[in-house]
Amino acid sequence: LPALIDIKRRHRAFLMVDEAHSLGVLGEKGKGIREHYGVAGRDVDIWMGTLSKTLAGCGGYIAGERALVEHLKYAAPGFVYSVGLSPPLAAASLEALRLMLKEPERVARLRARARLYLQLLQSAGINTGTAQGFAVIPAIIGSSLKAARLSNQFFDAGINVQPLVYPAVEEKAARLRFFLSSMHSEEQLHLSSEVAQSLIVG
Repeated sequence: LPALIDIKRRHRAFLMVDEAHSLGVLGEKGKGIREHYGVAGRDVDIWMGTLSKTLAGCGGYIAGERALVEHLKYAAPGFVYSVGLSPPLAAASLEALRLMLKEPERVARLRARARLYLQLLQSAGINTGTAQGFAVIPAIIGSSLKAARLSNQFFDAGINVQPLVYPAVEEKAARLRFFLSSMHSEEQLHLSSEVAQSLIVG
């Protein structure tokens, strides 16, 4: 991120950062990539993210200069052709955020569990691509059809793992995505990796 900020400054460009996979995962308190690198909020023009992962809700957010946010209120399709976030969903996400900040040990536990699961999958001979052991760990399958079938087989085994298939990714990059939580136990991770080895590796 610091390198991108440097490029932005040198070329007088705009920089938008999506925190969808970093909020609740990176940084000592889980505040995301900004906290991880220690950059100032104003170093990035547009911060965006989702409420559907760490914050247990639905929808998303955009943060930036007041003029930008005001413009989006009246021009973004999510507002113009729909309605804003419902109060109960907003309340759930706000409470999840409060809990994350109050209990940073959840963030540390998530990272430890994710590192363990990545090691387990790799030791089982599963291609995890360039994953570094954060909250979403892929198993590269290389076929959309096979990834979808495997997802169903995992479900039958009591494990919810979603496929990511073409056209979201190239066909050869079709994959399963394991979403980890700080609440997953080591026992669950070992069991899941054993099922993964059985279904994927054979």
